[in-house]
Amino acid sequence: MSFTLEQVAKHNSKESCWIIINNQVYDVTDFLPEHPGGSKIILKYAGKDASEAFDPIHPPGVIDAQLPKEKHLGVVNEKQMKLKKVAQKTMEELRMELEQRNKPPISKMHNVFDLENVARKVLSTKALGYYSSASDDEVTMEENHRAFSRIFFWPRVMRPVSVMDTSTTILGFSSRLPIFVSGAALAKLGHPAGEVNITRACGRAGIIQMVSSNSSCSFAELAEARVHPNQTLFFQLYKNKNDETAQLRVEHVDRLGFKAIFLTVDAVVMSNRERDIKTNIVREEADSQIQQEPSPTEKVLEAGDDDEEKFDVRGTAGELIANDDRDMTWEKTIPWLRGVTKLPIVIKGIQCVEDAVLAVEAGVDGIMISNHGGISMPSVDVLYRLRRERPDVFDKVEVYIDGGIRRGTDVLKCLCLGARAVGLGRPALYAQSAYGEAGVTRLIQILDRELRIGMSLLGAANISALTPNLVEQVQFQPAQMRAKL
Repeated sequence: MSFTLEQVAKHNSKESCWIIINNQVYDVTDFLPEHPGGSKIILKYAGKDASEAFDPIHPPGVIDAQLPKEKHLGVVNEKQMKLKKVAQKTMEELRMELEQRNKPPISKMHNVFDLENVARKVLSTKALGYYSSASDDEVTMEENHRAFSRIFFWPRVMRPVSVMDTSTTILGFSSRLPIFVSGAALAKLGHPAGEVNITRACGRAGIIQMVSSNSSCSFAELAEARVHPNQTLFFQLYKNKNDETAQLRVEHVDRLGFKAIFLTVDAVVMSNRERDIKTNIVREEADSQIQQEPSPTEKVLEAGDDDEEKFDVRGTAGELIANDDRDMTWEKTIPWLRGVTKLPIVIKGIQCVEDAVLAVEAGVDGIMISNHGGISMPSVDVLYRLRRERPDVFDKVEVYIDGGIRRGTDVLKCLCLGARAVGLGRPALYAQSAYGEAGVTRLIQILDRELRIGMSLLGAANISALTPNLVEQVQFQPAQMRAKL
């Protein structure tokens, strides 16, 4: 059945709520109380087209999987939709189109910061707010990178380095470089192809991608995007509070051929990411300036919201983990996960030495020092302390790290301290936002080049030659951090 925009617009209340997703009309009235992000966000689009807000943060097919078939009512008049899209192009969309046309060629990208700078110009306000935000005053996020400048090298000379081997293994799986892409959600906010860009670039470069539970592409889509059947994908699990739901997700990625589970433990609630929260508010205010008179539902919501609803502190990030398990424990959660999968298990989100030891005692296969740009010590400082206080941990499990890595020398410092490999999350999001798959390829090329230069200058011809005696932490802070060129 075909509907006009006027027909859909009549269903704009809690009692009858229709929305348009990619020209398809859905009745979501009964789904309102079940929506993980709450009913308010759906009601904002009651009787309207929600595609622009929906597509970047939901995998394909999710709405059809969630709603009964009879709730898929039909299609909207295609001619009307085309006219509407032309008529409602926003100032931000025009800005983004201009920035895309004027961005420099990818050959001008010489370091990770160059890619980020381009991405910051071409991204939407919402996407940049999500990608760039961190907790409170964002001190930990900034210090994640700055902390690397407090670690210096003691290079060795007169060692042969004409033949260089940067390869390693991660949980037994081969990687051409000691880096991988950490779980990074909602890549479609930055580019229409989303995480597929990362999957293909990683496959062609011979490195591993960790796929987020909150990927904007379906897990099956990413498994299909692998450039060869043996390409390795890991899965970052945000555990649902319902064990059965969480088990179904783990079993699903296992069937798709994912090779390890990285259980995220450092985001049981989302930190106070004010930049993300404020960006959503600014975006909503800008949108309201080009929309017609608010619907009856919107008027009721504005007049009747209680204080908690008005004080919306979730942002894009907060909505993603609304149903996650806040009561995980070493004694309960690890045995449960061992009981539902035979895949290797890595704990992602270790932020102190004591928890690294507990993870080893819990029998996991690896730990990942990570903090989501939250409220903890910088990641590399935790790694340094772990090496100093409990070097035995590195002999018992593989240790990984992410957070603030932007240079090949940052990677080398982590490897010298005992990390098996290093993850990059935001840099991959920025790279694919700026140039798609080619941007991620360029990111990997940049780090490969910097790694080889750094290893040569350290006198290390292979990864095993990177040892703790090559680095030392100092107490002064260099004044300049960013690339000057």
